[in-house]
Amino acid sequence: RGLEAVTLSIPPTPGQSIVRRPGGTHLFNVGTVFKDAGYQTEFIYGGRGFFDNMGAFFEGNGFEVKDQNTFPKSEIVFSNAWGVSDEDLFGQVLKSADESHSAKRKFFQVVMTTSNHRPYTYPEGRIDIPSGSGRDGAIRYSDYAVGKLIADASKKTWFNDTIFVFVSDHNAAVAGGTKIYPEDYRIPLIMYAPHVVPAQKVDKLASQIDLVPTLLGLLNFSYQSRFFGLDLLKESPNRAFLGTYQKLAYLVGDSMVVLSPQQQVENFKIAGNEVSLVSSSRIARVTEKDPIEVQSAVAQYKTASLWYKSRLLEEKQKFSKQINIRR
Repeated sequence: RGLEAVTLSIPPTPGQSIVRRPGGTHLFNVGTVFKDAGYQTEFIYGGRGFFDNMGAFFEGNGFEVKDQNTFPKSEIVFSNAWGVSDEDLFGQVLKSADESHSAKRKFFQVVMTTSNHRPYTYPEGRIDIPSGSGRDGAIRYSDYAVGKLIADASKKTWFNDTIFVFVSDHNAAVAGGTKIYPEDYRIPLIMYAPHVVPAQKVDKLASQIDLVPTLLGLLNFSYQSRFFGLDLLKESPNRAFLGTYQKLAYLVGDSMVVLSPQQQVENFKIAGNEVSLVSSSRIARVTEKDPIEVQSAVAQYKTASLWYKSRLLEEKQKFSKQINIRR
């Protein structure tokens, strides 16, 4: 879901992530905008691209895919069941950036790490926590690897013109449950470019879908958008989209609407870590008499779902035309 949100800038839709669905190709995405601007677009993953269909999704949406299978074995120092260490992955990221820069091509990379997962193993001697000791060690190692990435990148000629974006796909609390607690969805977003972005802290309620418009705003891109997200440096969304494989939630301030199967709608109040149910009902059709939060939730999620279905229909019609031409 995280990859879907930061790539497509679309709220979650019912069922599986679009990344894993058949037909999730040729979609308008962040890579579309960068390619139109002359950038080379790459998805670089520390594991194997067939996992969760990530390789097929990114390749089908205009990215060159590089993963554990394509990395030279001589350049891999450490790996486990999930993939190569963050250091080894970032080494491939820097190598690819150097190649693009040498070819006088601007580059945009989507990079996904794997070290912060069980069994929490990583190269020994990097930090003061033994490999395989638990999540705390994996987090510290990830931090170490990011620091090394920035230190190594700062020596490159392309560094001053590059924006680094660090965001997680989810936090450690999400484990396949159906209940939605907003605190379980809190994640970091850091944009780092000392020669481009002034140091500041932005404290706003927002979602992963707002990352792409914010990044493109920093780059002063002019483009025709189909994104659902907003530029956080110019606007204050004051809303967040939260979802499981069954439920979709819309958080506005201290109010949360949860949409469930069989047209169930629940309204919650949020106070710190406490989530209190205010009302629950079955709504066959949303009208102007329903609370504005419910109207907004249904409108946003239904539009996102129809957006994806319309793209599938376009692809189906395009395929049918190709068949007719060949006949």
